[in-house]
Amino acid sequence: MNLLFMCVANSARSQLAEGLARKLFPEFNIESAGSLPGKLNPVAVQVMQEIGIDISKQYSKSCDQLPSEFLNQLDFVITLCADEVCPVILSKAKKLHWPFSDPASKEPLPEEESLQRFREARDGIQARLQKFQQELQK
Repeated sequence: MNLLFMCVANSARSQLAEGLARKLFPEFNIESAGSLPGKLNPVAVQVMQEIGIDISKQYSKSCDQLPSEFLNQLDFVITLCADEVCPVILSKAKKLHWPFSDPASKEPLPEEESLQRFREARDGIQARLQKFQQELQK
């Protein structure tokens, strides 16, 4: 099974989803990408470390940087955007949309508020992935 998670910057939500899904579905091929890749948000790394998942080696990338064999055999493309225009990829894969607000703020936030936003995104994505796992088992 090949899963691709997408959001705009591929710096927070799709990175969280990639790390969580790799833990939940170790037998799947899992990647993430963005339409305007930025860089992996350090707060995303921090909140994943809190639950024992290391995403520090992940990095922001576009679909063009993913292996063509992975893209040609995609089973699911899952977009995670809520407040912006989600990226689109031409694929025969089943497309799912799980809207989550971007936990990264354009304006600097107090550390605790930033951590809270990322934890909420992480926990929401984790709950949605667990529901997805149940759906796949039906």
